[in-house]
Amino acid sequence: MKTTRKWLCTLALPMVLAACGGGGGDNAGSGTGTLHVAMTDAPSCGFDHVYVTVDKVRVNASSTAGDSDGGWTDIALPAPQKIDLLSLTNGVLTDLGRAPLAAGQYQQIRLVLAQNQGNSVANSVVVTGTSTEQPLVTPSATQSGYKIIQPFTVQANTLVDLVLDFNACKSIVQRGNGSYSLKPVVTATPTVVSGSIAGYVAPGEAGATVYAEQNGHVIRGTVADSNGQFVLSPLIQSSTNGNYDVVIVDNRQPTGHANGVIHSVPVTASATTTIATTAAPITLPASTVNTVAGTVTASAQALVRALQNDGAGSYEVASVNANLDTGAYTLAVPAAAPMTGTYAGTLPVALAPAGSAAGAYTVEADSASGTTQSTNVNVSAGSQSGINFNF
Repeated sequence: MKTTRKWLCTLALPMVLAACGGGGGDNAGSGTGTLHVAMTDAPSCGFDHVYVTVDKVRVNASSTAGDSDGGWTDIALPAPQKIDLLSLTNGVLTDLGRAPLAAGQYQQIRLVLAQNQGNSVANSVVVTGTSTEQPLVTPSATQSGYKIIQPFTVQANTLVDLVLDFNACKSIVQRGNGSYSLKPVVTATPTVVSGSIAGYVAPGEAGATVYAEQNGHVIRGTVADSNGQFVLSPLIQSSTNGNYDVVIVDNRQPTGHANGVIHSVPVTASATTTIATTAAPITLPASTVNTVAGTVTASAQALVRALQNDGAGSYEVASVNANLDTGAYTLAVPAAAPMTGTYAGTLPVALAPAGSAAGAYTVEADSASGTTQSTNVNVSAGSQSGINFNF
């Protein structure tokens, strides 16, 4: 097992905001622009529904402004909006509203959720295989809102379009008593400099999770629909952030499919890069799906990820928050060799098995403080337990 140290930009909660509006810096001119906010979601694991109720969005020019300080502009919804995050896949957005803002630079945005009150459950989850909403604990979000610190500029007479992507899978933490808490993982993308990646998986792989990744980290995720179609949107253009690896994961037990990876997929602003068609979908071999399980020191509040290296790079195939009280975690991963290829502008993209990677994974535990531990496991012969991390 190896231990490294990651230096992260630590916020009150792990959220990032990007913005656009016709320019940068302080040269925004005079007058008024408009901020428009929408929300989408990345796939969840183990839930049929993840509900959050948005009360309002707040914006301030100061990164240090408190709740009672001046300078706040509220985007108040006509009524609190209860949103099923898991319905917001394949580019589907829900509108959170807009508000006029004086031209200039802004530093802080807060997403304020409504409170669970009595029998009225504003924020909740429905675990797969059940039909009951279980309340989702949101300690600070219902009071001051989830704080997002990142400068963005509003130009006069322009619209600043922001899409908030709520990663439900990485945002939910189970406790030892079976309850659930919200630890938001949210990104925001300016649509004016973004594009999409789209394609199809074979019919038998409908329901598979599809990720756009960079350097082994998920940037955007979705679920292939009943026709096998998937859309990854919005994605920052490659000229700004580089190309993407598209990772297809079907880790449904007991039998799913081998992981699929298409490297070096470019994204152009206001355009869609197609990597597979309905006539020639991405087709992956069936695979036994085994598990990796263990514990992490509970106080570490760790996210546990399974990474696979196909010879061209490492990529994430599964992740879960360790239980907040017990530290227990379980990851489901395919045992077969991944199918891998590189996008070169023509279809279909040729995929070949990376035999040396069959069943081989690096399990990484990322603590809330930024410390990381990792160890290698192989599930070719069966599930592995006792993969523990002590921080």
